[in-house]
Amino acid sequence: MALHRYSFELAKTPHDLEGYFALRQAIFCEEQGLFDHDDADNLDGVAYPIVAIDHEALPENRVVGVVRIYEKSPRLWYGGRLGVHPNYRRVGRIGKGLIHKAVTTANTWGCDRFLATVQEQNVRFFQRLHWDSLEEMVLCDRSHHLMEADLAHYPPGDEVRPVLPWSVQQVS
Repeated sequence: MALHRYSFELAKTPHDLEGYFALRQAIFCEEQGLFDHDDADNLDGVAYPIVAIDHEALPENRVVGVVRIYEKSPRLWYGGRLGVHPNYRRVGRIGKGLIHKAVTTANTWGCDRFLATVQEQNVRFFQRLHWDSLEEMVLCDRSHHLMEADLAHYPPGDEVRPVLPWSVQQVS
């Protein structure tokens, strides 16, 4: 039995990767309609998927949150595709935990800047977590902000960086 109900970790098993992509598709395609059938893109080949796990859920439902991180250029990292299963949004810890895991992991791996494009309705949430809005923009016909994390609030940890990130092909 897990010490804590929720954990935030790199998705490493085929089962967790399947849950990661399925939850992204449910949130960004079905629920929000940002993409037609699939939200996968070329960044999935270089991104590190992170999942929130509910250790009390059935195995097929254990992935309850997702985010990905990738290094766009040396020491410049981005986070994206942050999403929480609708049944867990009121828990309050899932989104915060995913953001913390994403930024501290990148910081551990040599991040000097961590950026994300954040949907307008989530800007205040990110600001409370020590992020600053750099500029407003429109993506997929929706208002977003380019935001930057204050790395002083996300200290490096001890997460070992895998040699290669996982890709969509490994799920199949």
